[in-house]
Amino acid sequence: MSDTPHLATGDRETPTIEPPEPVGGLDDATSRREIHDVWVAGTEEQEWVRAATDEGAQEMLPEAQDAAATIQRGTAVDDDYIGEGGADEDQRQILNMGPQHPSTHGVLRLHLEIEGETIRRVKPIIGYLHTGMEKTAETLSYMQGATNVTRMDYLSPFHNELAYSLAVEQLLDVEIPTRAQAIRILMTELNRVASHLLWVATQGMDIGAVSMMLFGWQDRETCLEFFEKVTGLRMNHNYIRPGGVAADLHDGWEDDIEDLLVRVSAGIDRDEAILNKNPIFLDRTRGIGVITPEECRQYGVSGPIARGSGIAHDLRKVFPYSGIEQYDFDVPVGKHGDVLDRYLVRIEEMRQSLRIVEQILNTMPAGDFRTDDRKVTPPPRQRIDESMEALIHHFKLFTEGFRVPAGEAYQGVESPRGHLGVYIVSQGGARPWRLHVRAPSFAAVQAMPVMMTDLLVADLVATLASADPVLGDVDR
Repeated sequence: MSDTPHLATGDRETPTIEPPEPVGGLDDATSRREIHDVWVAGTEEQEWVRAATDEGAQEMLPEAQDAAATIQRGTAVDDDYIGEGGADEDQRQILNMGPQHPSTHGVLRLHLEIEGETIRRVKPIIGYLHTGMEKTAETLSYMQGATNVTRMDYLSPFHNELAYSLAVEQLLDVEIPTRAQAIRILMTELNRVASHLLWVATQGMDIGAVSMMLFGWQDRETCLEFFEKVTGLRMNHNYIRPGGVAADLHDGWEDDIEDLLVRVSAGIDRDEAILNKNPIFLDRTRGIGVITPEECRQYGVSGPIARGSGIAHDLRKVFPYSGIEQYDFDVPVGKHGDVLDRYLVRIEEMRQSLRIVEQILNTMPAGDFRTDDRKVTPPPRQRIDESMEALIHHFKLFTEGFRVPAGEAYQGVESPRGHLGVYIVSQGGARPWRLHVRAPSFAAVQAMPVMMTDLLVADLVATLASADPVLGDVDR
């Protein structure tokens, strides 16, 4: 482990990340912003955009709106999208970054107004992926639904499946065996580690630490190998389903987990040794992309971004699910809300997830991996060859699906990117009447103007990477 301290002593529920020593003795959020001449929200009077840009319909914000409309559109907040600036309007230019850009992490388009090398206004433009998964869900049975939602946030498919399955199980009012719950937590926490490892890889590459791309992918591969052994697939698994999981853990999974814990933990220590005292990495991350706790709440930002700003909120602690409350783990938080703190929070989150995985390894209960409620669970395979009733039951479950009582349900889980919620409305059939997803990446993209305004163009890439958006999570 690196000799850089990670957690302050004291409260184990909300440990505070202690970053590397600041340059020049500057340690508070305001000072960090001043290093890079970044505008501090709330230090100037609100001033809305006076006119549209010259990009036709691509206006940044209208001049005046009804008060109720500004609230609905999300523009009635305590910050301003416009930097202070010093040059005339004719000295600014419009620059499109994306949607085909290697550092926009997908098909994200950033509409920038720049003054020299300084960004004065940012408008994220989404919709290029347009998967339509929420509408597609209305045409699929509840049993088929997990196949659909697993492809939303394709870097954390298990969390998508878990949120969806828990919402359906609320409507069904079925009891899930303790072994199935433990398997769900095992897979989702390993998925959190895999997602954060990919983030470390891409964040390092975007900032210039190309070797981090190789190391991050290498360690993530260890997790994907385990996923493939359990589910048969490396991604988009359709493994966590209403009623439990698709199959039990394979023989020898304990040895695989023990090996994974050793290899991935060593990889995290190595990554910290590379980055934590690297002066280039620290200069590219300290004071960059600052977002305050108040701004996080206004924009609905959650997950590592909010925790990096000092908000000790984690659904696994606040609204526990699938028995995760029985495992001991801490919620790391930062206090500066910059790229560096978001990096430190994610590093410690990986260690805490591995800590949960180790506890599951030592306490995995015996029992079934899915509910014994025959309205939801198909009959055992061997029964299909022995009983015509079992064959008919199996056929109808996989062709028509099971029926869910009328009602509505909402379930949130803590995904690697924050609060992921699934809202389902049933009218009593075999398919949902409506499905809506509360996606953490959507809120992160929405808050990008707050994090990016008055940054240098070179720092925009580091800020965007630190938000870790997945566009499949945005364009649903």
